[in-house]
Amino acid sequence: MSDQSRADFIIDVLTREFGDLIAVDPAAFRRKFRKMAASPFAFYRGSASLFYADLTDAYADASFLDERTSRVWIHGDLHAENFGTYMNSSGQLVFNVNDFDEAYVGPFSWDLKRFSASVALIGYQKALSDEDISQLVTEFARSYVTELRAIAHGGDDAIGSITLDNAAGVLRRVLQQARLNTRIDLLNTQTTIDDYERRFTLADGVFEVDETTGAAVREAFDRYLDTLPTATRPGATNIKDIKLRKGVGIGSAGLPSYNLLLEGHTQALENDVVIYMKQAQVPAVARWIDDDRVRSYFKHQGHRTAESQHALQAHADSWVGYTTLEGVGQLVAEVSPYAADLDWSDVNEPDELHGVIADLGRAVARMHSVADDESSHDLVDFSTEEAIVAEIDKDETGFVQHLVDFAHRYGDQAREDHQDFVDVFRNGRLPGL
Repeated sequence: MSDQSRADFIIDVLTREFGDLIAVDPAAFRRKFRKMAASPFAFYRGSASLFYADLTDAYADASFLDERTSRVWIHGDLHAENFGTYMNSSGQLVFNVNDFDEAYVGPFSWDLKRFSASVALIGYQKALSDEDISQLVTEFARSYVTELRAIAHGGDDAIGSITLDNAAGVLRRVLQQARLNTRIDLLNTQTTIDDYERRFTLADGVFEVDETTGAAVREAFDRYLDTLPTATRPGATNIKDIKLRKGVGIGSAGLPSYNLLLEGHTQALENDVVIYMKQAQVPAVARWIDDDRVRSYFKHQGHRTAESQHALQAHADSWVGYTTLEGVGQLVAEVSPYAADLDWSDVNEPDELHGVIADLGRAVARMHSVADDESSHDLVDFSTEEAIVAEIDKDETGFVQHLVDFAHRYGDQAREDHQDFVDVFRNGRLPGL
């Protein structure tokens, strides 16, 4: 493919993925695309649609895939910056994948390839040699297989969730930092107290809602409560304030999101809770998977996102649910005060990098093993860990090398694509902007 035809391909894929949203809010996508222009990794983060277009065309490969391993519940956007902390429904701080907007059911290896290529991009950004990058991807692949095999075989060999009880090094520091966070600190960044009552603060990207919109959001909130399990349903249901937020994250450009301030379990103002109601979108991976069984399982995209998080995350946050607003699917969840992301700029030494990558491999194995025949979901009705391990065991060395080779090939491709993207964007070739 020539440079020109590859650039045209990028334009075509991004236009098909974002064209309708660009028409609604072109300014939001100018901001999104400028963020993507900052670096090859930022471009890679924001262009999952291009990645999956490639996996079904120029980079199509059915290695280690059969009927079962081709329909595992997957994260859908498993890059290195989609990991961090969350407080689970048992009150335990956990380090794991923390963004499920792109989750779907598809080939397990697509998650692993997307992560491996992101490691190659981060490694290049840190000026690591190709050999060092190969070792990191090998570390990820082997730790993934080791943990998944331990889960499949049962017993005490599986490490399980990464928590303060077993974390070490960088990830332990991230968990400890999250532990220092407090609800009152979060509330103070988003709200003010006026006449002895807490309200959201108006700031950049935060807007008032009119009475009609507010009433619609309240009705949607009531429907959301019915999607939460009765046994773990939070007690805070009195809405004190609603605000519209725009410009939240690279992946949410053009999508409306409402923040709701709820009165906590007591009248004390420090117990107030902030949740968000965000319009869910079709995941990039879904456009490239033709499976009516999966597509018909979900009521709407909000349902898909909430169900995916419950499926992939052991003891998911008790606030996670879904609703509709003006007929459009919404994801609802808490704006958690205990979220802390892994900052890769603080991880540079080889020993630390290898330790972190190994831990992330185990975390991904844990995620892939959760949503199967032993879960409360019936979309994937077999043991995912047993199915995946059976395929990998046919040639584990080849499996590891398969991911290493892909990481280098697609890392190179993403760097070239980033330059093409910058050129077409700065020269006004992206329609609607």
